[in-house]
Parts: sequence; C-alpha cells; structure tokens
Amino acid sequence: MEELSLLQKIAVWILPILFAITAHEAAHAWSAAKLGDDTAQRLGRVTLNPIKHIDLMGTIVIPLVMLMVSGFVFGWAKPVPVQFHRLRKLRRDTALVALAGPGANLIMAILWAIIGKIGLYFLHSGYEPALFLVLMGSAGILINVILMVLNLLPILPLDGGRVLHSSLPNELAKSFEKLEPYGLIILVALLVTGFLENIMLPLINLVYQPLLWLAGL
Repeated sequence: MEELSLLQKIAVWILPILFAITAHEAAHAWSAAKLGDDTAQRLGRVTLNPIKHIDLMGTIVIPLVMLMVSGFVFGWAKPVPVQFHRLRKLRRDTALVALAGPGANLIMAILWAIIGKIGLYFLHSGYEPALFLVLMGSAGILINVILMVLNLLPILPLDGGRVLHSSLPNELAKSFEKLEPYGLIILVALLVTGFLENIMLPLINLVYQPLLWLAGL
C-alpha cells in the first residue's frame, strides 16, 4: 500500500481523535452528574458534540503538528469541571468519575475494532473504498488505547492519580495530592527520558493487540 498523504492521514485520524477525546470527557461529565455533581451537565458537557469539548491547542493544533512531524497523533480536550465535594460518597465517587473516561475509551476502541472488521469484510469482497474504514478502525483502536493507558497512570491530575488518591489512607492521600501541581512536569520528564514509552508500550500492546485480533487486522 502506498504511503498516505498528509490529507489522507488527516481524513483517517480526524474522527477517531475527536470522538476519543470527546467520549472521554463526556463520560466524566455524565458519571459526575449521576453521582451528585451536575456542574458539567449544566455546561452542556454531557454530549459527544466535539464543539463542546474542543481545546484549540490540544484538540487541533498539537495533533496536526504531530501528524505532520511524526505521523503519530495525540491530543486532549477541555477538562470537565467536577466539584468533587458535591459527590455523594467523595472517595468512591471520585474514583468512579475518574474511571469513566478511560472506560469510555475502552468502549470506543472496541467499537472501532468492529468498524475495522466491517471494513475488512467489504475490502475482501472487492470493495476497495472500504480500505478507508479499515485504516480508520485501526487508528480509532490505537488512539483510544493510548488515551486509556496514559490516563490510567497513577499521576495527578490524571485519572489514575485520582483513583490512587481515593484509595490511599487520609494521611498518605494528603501527601500524594501535594504532587498534583508537578504532574505535568513529571510527565514531561518521563517522556524526555524515555521512561514514559517504556511504561506505556507494554500496557498499550496488552490491550491493542487483542483488539486488532478482534478486528482481524
């Protein structure tokens, strides 16, 4: 297969990126509303409409630049506002709200695997335009698995950090939350040193490979 042009890459990746990011944030908003805090719901964030979640840099500029420079795509949306003190059971519900985002990405990855499998069926039947669905399905699986694994890392303010914080005894939780202002710095340091890739790749493959198998890709 010929190398895809930039426009073809954008066409393949645009919907998977938008829906991966928006489904993640919408799931946070929906779960928070169900568990007692309707702040995000009142702001219209319980929706798959990308316009409600788009962050100019994280959803558009950074993914496009990465696509042009490396062929690898990553991005983020506007964080969903959650007033944790309004949740019915603070520790339990904070963890559930946090897990809703990665959970939505897992569901999206499975749906993209099904789309890829449908595309593969039509491609094998001789319908060549179905290759677009195959490529989009593969991209959808990958971006959702990456987002899920990244957000489950036990670093505040990532979702995994929220879950860990909710699971720790009070004193340890208070000490752990002091690291939150440095979460981005920690992530950048892990990325620059190569540790982030070493941590994430085995976890990504653990989920990505079975989903590729499900799709027949």
